[in-house]
This record gives sequence, structure tokens and C-alpha cells, in this order.
Amino acid sequence: MSTKIGRSSCTSILIGKKASLTGSVIIGRNEDAKTAWPKHLAFNKHEKNILNNHFKSKDNKFEIDLPSEKFAYSSTPEWTDKYGVFEEDGINEFHVAMSATESAYANARVLAADPFNTEAGILEEAMVTTVLPYVKTARQGIERLGKIVEEHGAAEADGILFSDPNEAWYMEIGSGHHWVAQRIPDDSYAVVANQLAIQAVVFDGNDFLYSKDLQNFVYENNLWPKDKVFNWREIFGTHDDSDLHYNTPRVWIGQKLLTPSVKQEPQDFDLPFIQKPDKPISIQDAQAVLSNHYQNTPYDLTNKKNKDNATFRPISVATTQESHLLELNGQNMTHWLAMGVAAQSVYIPFYPQASKVPTMYKYGKETYSSNSAYWVFKLAGTLVDRDWGKYGTDLENAQDEARETTMRIRYQYDQKLRKENDSEKQTDLVNEANEKMAKAALDTYKKLIATLITKQTADSPLRFKMDPNL
Repeated sequence: MSTKIGRSSCTSILIGKKASLTGSVIIGRNEDAKTAWPKHLAFNKHEKNILNNHFKSKDNKFEIDLPSEKFAYSSTPEWTDKYGVFEEDGINEFHVAMSATESAYANARVLAADPFNTEAGILEEAMVTTVLPYVKTARQGIERLGKIVEEHGAAEADGILFSDPNEAWYMEIGSGHHWVAQRIPDDSYAVVANQLAIQAVVFDGNDFLYSKDLQNFVYENNLWPKDKVFNWREIFGTHDDSDLHYNTPRVWIGQKLLTPSVKQEPQDFDLPFIQKPDKPISIQDAQAVLSNHYQNTPYDLTNKKNKDNATFRPISVATTQESHLLELNGQNMTHWLAMGVAAQSVYIPFYPQASKVPTMYKYGKETYSSNSAYWVFKLAGTLVDRDWGKYGTDLENAQDEARETTMRIRYQYDQKLRKENDSEKQTDLVNEANEKMAKAALDTYKKLIATLITKQTADSPLRFKMDPNL
């Protein structure tokens, strides 16, 4: 998130195609920054022959000339561009997905030699806008962003997720001009939580990409011995006490959910970046990771006894603006989007190739309004927060109903699209499907809100039991 309003403190997941249930490549992230800061959904059209296509940041002095052709892509911009666009995530027409960013931190040793260009380097707010509309593969996305970092500098340490139907990649910026990216093995996954996570780097082969002269920079500045395995996390990352309460436990619970056979502790500093699942990972499993708040553990903040004594920062928190999972499977692509807090919202399987945004996903400002999808989901969550133990079942029932209804609609339209070859009619179908799915989920949540408000009228402190004889 913006340097002016606080950087995002997200949690990310990346899943290789042989690790997923359906053979899909999946990347996703919770965008965490503020408790009341709406997001919108956007479908950006293909444009050609754009004159003087130029990006200028509103967050710092970064600016860059862009190609004259821009590919169509989905995104989730802020309700205001006052601090920057922050498009954050999306899938383009060439089936390339990108999510930016997972905020991270570099150590003082590295930054002394190659400080961040905070004044004019690229920030999170600009990354999706200047990269996703201009690439045709995940590798091209990394190479484009890497070149920008090398030429303009980076303003912060970040993790960026890329994928296409064949592979998932995680890229990390560790200093002003240096970065590395690792391909997630097809049979594996990764969960990342605000730390530089990539470990051993292999400088030959096809599984890593990296900045020019990365090795020379490290060795010339005595940042790592030449006779040791080149460990990116150790060289560029941090090992702070805060990591043990804020970051590491989120990786632990993600791996615990997907690989329960491996016994680890929440405060293990050496949790692996790459892990293999015990069973194929479904999209619902991935949603469960991004929605997790340590339920069924002693650290669950919805348990009243932990309310004022939080041990670990959970994955799903009140500051989540939106949560997304970008799923690519052959010619099928899905932009799963949950507005607000993932644990209290529902993921809708939007078609990213649409041309029209469902009405309520275009609206919402900083102050509550009933015409905004973001605020409908946030209001329901706020009402549940009054007593999760009392109202949690109502929420779960609404989530189940919304999931079943939206997935049924998506399935029906998948069948229709297979039979339709006309591109204009296909676009009409995906617009129709997106609107129907959005309406079904929002109607369910509006019904939930009505139920919660009605029930909570009895929670007033002004209750008084009247003697029936009076």
C-alpha cells in the first residue's frame, strides 16, 4: 500500500499445476492495509496506437514511457487514485496473471550498499499497471519488471507473483536494484508472509531469474562467502523478533493446512519456502489458507479469551481490503475475488475477460454506502464481529449458500461458452455470468445483514425484564 497511507502487509500463496486438484496454476494474495479502504473491480480493454503512453506516479516521482499497445486485463484498483492506482492483481488476455505486492523487508547491510530509490523508484502502486498489460508470459512479466527495477530503481522491498497456464513464479526485490525470481516446482506450493522468502539460488538452469551482476554485488560488498550456497533469504532478508509473531506463524499455519504430515512450530525461523502438499490442493483449500485466522488452534482471535491477548498475527485480518486467487487452466481463467475480510466474505469466480463490471463492484468510497459490494461484505463482517461465537453460524450458512449459488452459475456458463464460437457473444455471456454471480452473492449477504441486525436488537444494554404482573 502507499507510502503515504501505510504499506500493505499481505499473505500470498502460489501453487504449481501438478500440486493442484485440477491441474491449474494458482496464485493469490490478501491485500491488507486499512480496515475501511474500498476496492473496485475493473476490466481494462485492449488498446492500440496509444499516443504518448506514459505513466507518472502520484505516490512518488517514478515515471516511465509505456508501449503503444495495451492488452486487456482485469484488476482491483483503489476507490481513489489520490495515492496511486494500486491495481494489485489481475489476468490479461494472454492468460498471464500477476499479483503485486507482498511487502517485505531488507537488512541494513544490503541497503548500505544499494539503498532503495524512495524518491523515484517503482512502488507497489505502479507495478501491475506498468507490467501486466504488456507481457505474454509469466517470464516476460518478471523480465519486464526486473528491467524497470534495474533502470529506475525500486522504492521498497517487495514480493511479486506471476503465472501463466504452465508455471508460477515468485519474484522478490531485495535492494534498490537487485532482485531474484524462482519458479515454483509443478508439484509444490509456497506460502509467503512479509519476509524475503526465497532461499538457495541456482544460477544455471531454468528455475531462477535474477538481476544483472547479482553475484558480483554480493561478493564485492562482502555480504556472503563465495564458498557457501548462495542463500537469498540469508543475504538480503531480516531475522527480527517481530518476524516470530508477525510473519513466521502465518507460513506455519499455511503449511500446516496443506501439509499436516510435516510437524513444525509457529516460530520456526527455517520454515521452507517450497513445500509439497499431502494431497492435491483444491481452489477451496487455497481459499481456506487465505481465510485462516488460526481457528482450531489456541491462537484464534475470534475466541473471546484471546481478544486482548493476541499471540500471532493471523492470515485473515480486519485490514484486508480484498483477497484474490488467480486460477489458470488451459484456456480457462478465473479471477476469484473476495471483497473485504476473506474469513467473512466469499470468493466469486469472475471471468476476467469481461467488458462490463457488475454494478456494485464499481462503487464504494471511504465512508460506508449501501451501493458498494465492498461495503456490503464489510457490514456483514462488522455485525458478526460483535459476537463471533453467537453469530458465526449465520455467517457460515450465508457463505455456504453464496458459494454454492455462484459456483453453479459459473458451471452453467462454462457449458454455454464451450458451445459458443462467436467472440462477441462470448463476451456477452461472461458479462451476464459475472453480473448474475455478483448479484447472487450480494443478495445472500444482504439477507445475512437483515438477519444479524434483527437479532442484535436484543443485544442492547438497555434490556430490562418486565414483571408480567405489572
